[in-house]
Parts: sequence; C-alpha cells; structure tokens
Amino acid sequence: MTSPDTSRVDAYAAHEPGASLTSFDYEPDVLGPHDVEIEITHCGICHSDLHLIDNDWQSSAYPLVPGHEIVGTIAQRGALITHVDVGERVGVGWQCGSCLQCEWCERGDENLCASIAETCVGRPGGFADRIRVDGRFAFAIPDALSSELAAPLLCGGITVYSPLQQHARPQSRVGVIGIGGLGHLAIRFARAMGCEVTAFSSTAAKEEEARAHGAHHFVSSIDDTALKGQRESLDLVISTVNSPLNWNRYVSALRPNGVLSFVGALAEPVTIHTGMLMARRRSVTSSPIGGRSTMREMLDFAARHTIGAQVETLPMSEVNAALDRLRRNDVRYRFVLRRD
Repeated sequence: MTSPDTSRVDAYAAHEPGASLTSFDYEPDVLGPHDVEIEITHCGICHSDLHLIDNDWQSSAYPLVPGHEIVGTIAQRGALITHVDVGERVGVGWQCGSCLQCEWCERGDENLCASIAETCVGRPGGFADRIRVDGRFAFAIPDALSSELAAPLLCGGITVYSPLQQHARPQSRVGVIGIGGLGHLAIRFARAMGCEVTAFSSTAAKEEEARAHGAHHFVSSIDDTALKGQRESLDLVISTVNSPLNWNRYVSALRPNGVLSFVGALAEPVTIHTGMLMARRRSVTSSPIGGRSTMREMLDFAARHTIGAQVETLPMSEVNAALDRLRRNDVRYRFVLRRD
C-alpha cells in the first residue's frame, strides 16, 4: 500500500457531442480507503462508448473520457483494500460501484443496485494512462488470459455470460442472434458450456466464422422460411442486435419454458403476441451486465476454457481511427487500445 497523490491523469476526451477525442488531463480525486489506482495498459472500445460520445442517452457530461473495458496493474490501493495488491493485474468493466447495502447488493446482484456507479458516466473512464475507482469492483485477471483478449470480457463478455448462467444448462439448445462483438462471445461461451448452438445472422458470409467460433448450425435471420423451420427447437435465444426483426418468429422457435433474452439495446418497441408466450410458458427478458460474483465466475470460466474476444489492437493514440472504423462496423470483432 502506498500513499495517495494527486498527479494529473493523461487521457483522451470528447469536448462536445460527436466530437473527435483530443488529449486531456485532469486531477483525480483523492484515493479513498476502498479505492485503487490502476495504471492502464489496455482498454477495449464498446459501442456504448460511441453512444456516450454522441450523447445518445442524454447522460453525457463534457469533457467526456470514455472507456469501460479496462485492464492494468494496481499502482496504489486504499487502506481497506486487501483482495488485490500493488502490481497485480486487474480489470474494471461498466460498473465501478454500488451501495453494497441494498437487497440487490446483498444478493450478489450489484448490477441491479439503484445507486450503481458507471465507470465512464459522470466520471472519467479508461481512455487514459490511469484511473481511480472503488477497488471492490476491480477484478483479478487470471494468468491464462492475455490483457488484450480479457479487456472486452469485462463488458461484452459479462453481458452475454449472465443470461447463459441464468438460463442455460449443458443440455440446452441456444440460439445467438447477431455475429458481432457480443454474438461471437456468446457462441464461444455457450459452446464451452456444452450447449448446442445455432447462430442467426443476416450476413450469409458469416456462416464460416460463426462455425469457427463454435456454432453447430447457422440460420439466416432474415429468411422467413428458414426461421419457420426453427419452430420449437431452442431453449434460449440471446439477441445481441440493435435492429428490429420478426420477434414472433424467434418466440415460436422456443421450446416450452424457453427464454428470449435481449442484451442488445433496440431503439424501437418490441411487439410479441402474448398468446405465443402463454401457450408454451415462454418468457422474454433482458440482462444488464452481471454482479461481482458473476464477473469473477465468468473470468475464471474464460480462463479455464481459453475464451477471449477476437480483437484488433491499436495504440491508444489512434483512438479516433478506431472509433471511426467502429462507426462503420469495420472490425472483427472488438477494438482494444493499448497504452503507447
């Protein structure tokens, strides 16, 4: 444990909605007893970072330092932090705090806490050389995971792992809609869990990639005849897309007690016939990241089964080039920035 200081943090920030990021420095908060300071080595780029830069959710304050898939080493720790030590490699995802006292926190569902603290909303994020956060939301990264492959797990990975943990079993038949940053991880996790996996995509050229990630089957998400052929074949369908589809077709693809889980944020309302749900006791749900115990479980599972994101790594100084390419969906499948 070392004494806190207040030397300035070097970062990249947007100064208005939609703006390119420029160099920015700020003085961090004093290190509290539960806090850690992390020297950042890698930070993934998520579509949520674009939403924050553009203020799509009307929650952004500028200057805004994005980044919430952070990997680095502990430089300092507060007096009450004992689970990680100085020099240890850790990760921080979308959530960096909660009340730790409400019924949801006590159940291990800190991600459902009304007082959730988000890593780059209302505070500077991980496109920087350092960050100070509540150390109780800093997670040791298993040695088997490289930093660049682990970074996207801290948001994208936990986002798709949570519904699998809740609703899938080794004998489950799992469908994944969308073969992108979230979808390819969902396929990898579901296959490693022993599930039979069907990939749905509007891009026929992705069939080979989907199978390489572990999918047993591939179905066009826009071929109505092919979708009809999936009737009552799946126990769980995870939708990672943000565009509207014929959701009733996916509900009809569920077996009795089947679940359609949304992890991709849709701009349009979802219309589903309730009779289709009632007839087979199907359900529709969604899932926001996961609690601390689920995060630790996910990282251990990924290390044991050698699961990481497929990434392209760029220097942090090229952050704007990466963001521009992400806007064009020109990446397979996640960007990770490394400190220059």
